[in-house]
Amino acid sequence: MSVRAETFGHAVRDAGRRAGRGFVLGTVLALVAFVPPAGASTRTGAAATDALTWTTRYVAPGVEVRTGVLADPQAAGGWTVTVQAPAVNRLTGAATWAPLGDRGWADTTAAQLRAAGFAPRLERVTWDRYTDTPHGTMGWQVRAGEYATQAEAGTLNSAMAAAGFRTSVEWTGYDGRRPADAERVHVAVVDPARLRGTVEVSDGGNAADREKTSTVAARLGSLIGVNGGFFVTSDADGVQGTSAGLSVVRGELQSMAAGSRAALILADGGRHVRVADLSTTVTVRSGSAVHAVQGINRVPGKVRNCGRPGAVPTELPRQDLTCSLADDLVRFTSEFGAPLPTGPGVQVVLDQDGVVLSQGDRGGSVPAGGSVLQGTGTSAAWLAEHAAPGRRLELRESVRDTSGRQVRLGPDDSIVSAAPTLVEDGRVHIDAATEGTLDPLDLSFGFAWSNVRQPRTLAGVDGRGRLLLVTVDGRQPGVSEGFTLAEAARFMRSLGAVQALNLDGGGSTAMAVDGSLVNTTSDATGERAVGDTVQVLPRAGQD
Repeated sequence: MSVRAETFGHAVRDAGRRAGRGFVLGTVLALVAFVPPAGASTRTGAAATDALTWTTRYVAPGVEVRTGVLADPQAAGGWTVTVQAPAVNRLTGAATWAPLGDRGWADTTAAQLRAAGFAPRLERVTWDRYTDTPHGTMGWQVRAGEYATQAEAGTLNSAMAAAGFRTSVEWTGYDGRRPADAERVHVAVVDPARLRGTVEVSDGGNAADREKTSTVAARLGSLIGVNGGFFVTSDADGVQGTSAGLSVVRGELQSMAAGSRAALILADGGRHVRVADLSTTVTVRSGSAVHAVQGINRVPGKVRNCGRPGAVPTELPRQDLTCSLADDLVRFTSEFGAPLPTGPGVQVVLDQDGVVLSQGDRGGSVPAGGSVLQGTGTSAAWLAEHAAPGRRLELRESVRDTSGRQVRLGPDDSIVSAAPTLVEDGRVHIDAATEGTLDPLDLSFGFAWSNVRQPRTLAGVDGRGRLLLVTVDGRQPGVSEGFTLAEAARFMRSLGAVQALNLDGGGSTAMAVDGSLVNTTSDATGERAVGDTVQVLPRAGQD
């Protein structure tokens, strides 16, 4: 592996010479395109980008990683106090709070703050460039003060809270409408035509546990590893580490889709890569009787991120919400390494050929090479009637994109999903509302997730069919602030991506190169253990 630092100007001048020595010219040109297009966010000016120094690591043939900091010397973030607006959760009707409200609320709140001796300011927030949300004004934020330190803002926050206002301390550099001080990015470019190895999704061999991205990468000897899709992080929402969306590992469906959401398809060991919105349908047949399976490797009745028929309070995808299903049928594969969920319902244990070995109460473990079905409500009654010991059950699985095209799964195929789509057909295309990461009718939901700068992990495909795996560090004021969804989409497009999606982010964002973590993760406790990862693996026996 070789390492070199270079500036943009130097990269442009020497591109031709390096191409003659095996350097991928297309990568140079894509990285030069980091300068935002006309009309894009001004978070990074052209002058700052021209002076930017990138470090390039040639990890293996067809695999390289570039690291740099997108900096804006004119940006000046500070700590401020934001007043929260009273709101009502649109799905549950529960009282809650939103980081912004309408103009009437903002004017009234500002007047109350002035009467209490504070000096408020109103900040207009506009909708980002989403394909499925309104345009123009989203709402208004009411803020007070701007300080160099969090402690100073905390003093004002305490005073405002004591006066009866619901408030929070925030760093203005996280606002998508202001320039960011700095954004530290890692860009891995994987050329499947030159890669001597494979790209696949790994759940560590257990669909029901959590493991750090770098730990998995080191154990597998991977060239590049990044965190993958959304997963369960709390016992209240299911079994920690299980996927909260579509997951396919080595051709086997390990988790079903949460509605129709963005997914990265790594076909034939990563030789063919594409991004598409995918949905799943699974049925089980006993003779002429057929019943829908609503989940794989999750707790019956709990659907993280929703998106399943009959789910309450919504059948649509809803990020970080756990919906319920009274009548549920869930399959557990041999990769489910945790104890099986217990509770009311019926369980049947099947051998590798789908023959029912036993029927009874829920619990125990999945037998090696076999599988388990658990049913609740009417699904339990179906199992009791149609899954007696000795019966053979036939399972049918279908993964389809929005055009209805079926995704055929072979043993060298992997899929990891998240949300939302960022780039489609070479254009910025963010379907955040459709994929459930924000709600135009409920400002209490998704604003920070979508419109505030966060650590992000991104994946895409460029015009030459190369896989782009990208991380941006965040939640580090003045050091690296992250991307909004809109900034992430524009950044991926600037790399030459013709398709791209947002993977899991926040404290999960991690990239490992040669088995070692290279980015700075945002959790105070260090790198987070995640549900699954995307790994670029060398061919067995390759040095």
